[in-house]
Amino acid sequence: MYNPVSAEEAVKVIKSGDRVYLQAAAAVPQKLINAMSERHEELRNVEVCHLHIEGDAPYANPAYKDSFHVNSFFIGKNVRHTLKAGNGSYTPVFLSELPLLFKRNILNIDVALIHVSVPDRHGYCSLGVSVEATLAAIDNAKYVIAQINKQMPRTHGAGIIHISEIDAFVECDEPLPSHAAATPDAVEDKIGGFVAGLIEDRSTLQMGIGSIPNAVLSKLTNHKDLGLHTEMFSDGVIDLILDDVINSNYKAINRGRALATFLIGSKRLYDFVDDNPFIEMRASDYVNNVSIVKQNPRMVAINSAIEIDLSGQVCADSIGFSMYSGVGGQMDFIRGASLSDGGKAIIALPSTTKKGISRIVPVLNRGAGVVTTRAHVHYVVTEYGVAHLYGKTIKQRVKALLDIAHPNYRESIEKQYFEMMSGK
Repeated sequence: MYNPVSAEEAVKVIKSGDRVYLQAAAAVPQKLINAMSERHEELRNVEVCHLHIEGDAPYANPAYKDSFHVNSFFIGKNVRHTLKAGNGSYTPVFLSELPLLFKRNILNIDVALIHVSVPDRHGYCSLGVSVEATLAAIDNAKYVIAQINKQMPRTHGAGIIHISEIDAFVECDEPLPSHAAATPDAVEDKIGGFVAGLIEDRSTLQMGIGSIPNAVLSKLTNHKDLGLHTEMFSDGVIDLILDDVINSNYKAINRGRALATFLIGSKRLYDFVDDNPFIEMRASDYVNNVSIVKQNPRMVAINSAIEIDLSGQVCADSIGFSMYSGVGGQMDFIRGASLSDGGKAIIALPSTTKKGISRIVPVLNRGAGVVTTRAHVHYVVTEYGVAHLYGKTIKQRVKALLDIAHPNYRESIEKQYFEMMSGK
């Protein structure tokens, strides 16, 4: 059906000056990445672009800066150092619009490195646990190299490609990068309880990975008929699906299906989604499309932030001037939930950092980027309660946010704010 070659042989097609796209998250094609990186001595000015990827990123070694330049659409820990080291850049883009960069030939792809399931008897492979912008990259790329993995789940939805769309094949039998479910601490547990209290039966959920989403999910066991339309999900939804708490029966679009564009979790998650018709994987320009998201009644978007100021401006991608992550899909879902009939847009965060610094601030730090504007936020939740900002004046917002800031900082934050407002 197809003729596999070694990874070393497959990546020989990559040449100096090429732009290479990597499939994202837990579908990272690690074997191909390693083989490409081994060619660092003979390659120059290869741009490697991708969203967050799990695993190792050897091409991001600053010692290889003449060979590879990293272009991140969402910055992961394994490539964050490249921005200061000079061998990396960040391209701000909504996840809903990332495929358009390829479809509109704004960024032309020379080689796409992808990670797929074993082809079925008809010659079709699945992109498995990550579709995001990979379909658009495949359609745009001059050359497509697939890492075919016996352990890649075959997921349903739009991420199905025929072997005729692939130019070179490399076989492997390797486990996907996995994450154990994060256990919420006492603060996160309180936040989860407050957020769960905002969620009505028959709501449709969007949430990510981590302790706060897990804390929210753990509080939903008595809810009924919830839906799932989310950028990504992890292990926390599995038991809710098995217990019929999440059944997606009251969604307006993709009814009866849980929708996502990528997945990260444990082997239990990957086994759960394998050949599971309830799980539908689609490209991010569909999953994150505001006009599609808003069709779900009672759409609830739960996102987090690095800091939020007293007017409601949300910084979620940088710490001052230092880029930390990316725009991602926060605004896509915040806006979609805001426009949904009965929808709720929620920012949930601990009141302080692990170092004890307040996340609610008089004004955003110098250089901090606004990912979600003050006009988009409906609810802000900390372990001290819920601030409802939608339709509120700036003065009312200041009071509401001070009420959920850490008690040790409320007086100083308020004093700094009014001193700044008065020009002192």
